[in-house]
Amino acid sequence: MQIIQKIYCPNCGSNAERYYLADSELTRTQCPSCDYLMISCTRTGKVIEAYAPGIHVHR
Repeated sequence: MQIIQKIYCPNCGSNAERYYLADSELTRTQCPSCDYLMISCTRTGKVIEAYAPGIHVHR
């Protein structure tokens, strides 16, 4: 089962979508405006894959 939620992008603030994929226990958040993507485990909350242009990694 898949649930789609309309949200604001955490990267740019535009309209984005969050998909809850129950059978694989994943949550996918994506924004077509800035190409933001984050896939995380619904059960543990750990990030599996992320891509956020414009957000710099602090080292």
